[in-house]
Amino acid sequence: MLKRLTKASATQQAIGTLGAWYLRLVWKTSRFTLEPSDIFRIVEKDLPVIVAMWHGQHFMMPFANGPKHRVKSLISMHRDGEINAIAAEKLGVGTIRGSGSHTGEFHRKGGPAAFKQMLEALAEGYNIALTADVPKVARRAGLGIVKLAQHSGRLIFPAAIATSRRVELENWDRTAVNLPFSRGAIVAGDPIRVPADADNAMLEQARRAVEDELNRVTARAYQVADGGD
Repeated sequence: MLKRLTKASATQQAIGTLGAWYLRLVWKTSRFTLEPSDIFRIVEKDLPVIVAMWHGQHFMMPFANGPKHRVKSLISMHRDGEINAIAAEKLGVGTIRGSGSHTGEFHRKGGPAAFKQMLEALAEGYNIALTADVPKVARRAGLGIVKLAQHSGRLIFPAAIATSRRVELENWDRTAVNLPFSRGAIVAGDPIRVPADADNAMLEQARRAVEDELNRVTARAYQVADGGD
């Protein structure tokens, strides 16, 4: 019954709208530190860019944009993804539907069409935000984001957001539900460029670089949010 309810369009609209209002509440009642403090100025010269994050750490990402940045986000076609897409659009983020896969389901999950749409959006000047890990293998970057950088010529910027007050779920992606009245941190890592002529070895090297840098900035975001130096 619960699954049937969450598939209903009206229910998804209601949950997505409530989710957007809740995330605004978290943002407005929390104090966020940027690291580096001038990240939006640093990124300006390289726009548009590809913003990488981990699954489960993405809820506050709609707020991690410069005032003049246009952004679209890759969101899965799953019913939970539909709710996330509604919330993202309420927060001013465009959506592209589809996801990667480790199990040969790339086409069924809308991967090829989504990849084409992301390339088109980058060509039109939109930043693209997407999770680097592919369901359901958490914290292991897939090749999709690396190939997107290779074919678009745009830089990958690993990023993480954390809040001091949060609920951490025991699910595959270690979802962190951010809570209001928090101390927060938005941390961006070193940019990663993937050459257009990269061979398989270079693609794997870039994939590992994304993974390592995402792990670093995620750990740093939690350190700052939790009051560390």
